[in-house]
Amino acid sequence: ILAVPCHKNRENRRLQEASMRLEQENDDLAHELVTSKIALRNDLDQAEDKADVLNKELLSTKQRLVETEDEKRQQEEETAQLKEVFRRELEKAELEIKKTTAIIAEYKQICSQLSTRLEKQQAATKEELDIVRSKIMGCENCRDLFSTLGSLQASSPGKHKTSTEPMDEEKDGLKEQLRQLELDLAQTKLQLVEAKCRIQELEHQRGVLMNEIQAAKNSWLSKTLGSLKRTAPQPVRPQRCLLYIKLSDLNQ
Repeated sequence: ILAVPCHKNRENRRLQEASMRLEQENDDLAHELVTSKIALRNDLDQAEDKADVLNKELLSTKQRLVETEDEKRQQEEETAQLKEVFRRELEKAELEIKKTTAIIAEYKQICSQLSTRLEKQQAATKEELDIVRSKIMGCENCRDLFSTLGSLQASSPGKHKTSTEPMDEEKDGLKEQLRQLELDLAQTKLQLVEAKCRIQELEHQRGVLMNEIQAAKNSWLSKTLGSLKRTAPQPVRPQRCLLYIKLSDLNQ
């Protein structure tokens, strides 16, 4: 009979110890749960703060993207306007070059014609001089009137005066014709020189115009690229705005 209460007492102590152990474990679990809740709350607060920061960055990025797109459209409009102005100026300059080239070609043709005319006149003058010289050498009276230098000698008055009058008229006519030929030759030479000078002037103007066109191309392209580089925004996350310009489009 006494053994039964002892057994019950031991069982009660065991149960009490188990209960105390369970309560301790429960307290530990409760403490761990509270600690985990606090840690999770802190993590949640940090995540919310980070989400707020990311939302602000996203809004800022969207705003910058809108501004960048506006700047891009503005730059494209300005580029299109500049390209149109440059195209008109280039067409105008090319038309001027074509006109200048045509004028130069015309002057060269005139020079060629004048050179041919000059050669023909020189040949004709030489031929006429040979004819005059042969006529003079064929006439004894005329041959005696010329010295070795080809100048006329004064004829003696008296019996030769009447007989030499027709020859004097013929010689005067030949001399006048010779002077006219020499005058035409001088005028032709002057026209040839003037035409050559005009060609040189036009070629110089064309070279200056070509240099100005090339300088305008380089200056405009440099200014445009420089302006685009200055106004281009820095890349931002999470999106980037890239602006490409084809150089071949600028030369169209």
